[in-house]
Amino acid sequence: MTPGQINAVSGLVGSIGEAYAQKAQAIQTQTANLLQANDTLFIQQVQAQQSDLYNMVQVGRKLEASKREALGYQLMGNNIARDMRKANASARARAAASGVAFGEGSAAAVQQENINQAMMDIGVADMNALSALVFGFEDVTAMMESTKTQNMLNEYAAERQASQYRMAGSAARSTGGLLAGQTLLEGGIEFARTY
Repeated sequence: MTPGQINAVSGLVGSIGEAYAQKAQAIQTQTANLLQANDTLFIQQVQAQQSDLYNMVQVGRKLEASKREALGYQLMGNNIARDMRKANASARARAAASGVAFGEGSAAAVQQENINQAMMDIGVADMNALSALVFGFEDVTAMMESTKTQNMLNEYAAERQASQYRMAGSAARSTGGLLAGQTLLEGGIEFARTY
């Protein structure tokens, strides 16, 4: 074998080695992109689970706050009724102490007006209690719907990103194969020319 033939064989072997290295690099790039795609989807799922968990805690807190607010209004209504009973008892006592029949006349009118005003205030307190519960439920529903929608959008974005990683991996594999084929072809041509 002549030195030129040795160089030709050596160049061909080098081209084959380089082609296999290009294929290996393409496979490695594709594998890395597929792993990144899987990681992207997994991370999104974990984030969605954590978001749901956090949302449920917030929902529970909001419901409890609504119940406490409603209870505050109910207690306010109870205090109004108690104050009304005290005011009417005082009016009856003053009427009795003055020798007036406390179930008739101005004493009765004062008591009736106390009852009317107290019932209006109790009605407002009851309405406020109901409103606190209703608004609390509306807020909770909005929070849950918002989290569900955001998780869906995040999942869609993660799917799109994972798809891009898969496409990039597939393109890298194809390109690596083409480059390896080109390297082999060039090595073969050089071998044929020099051998």
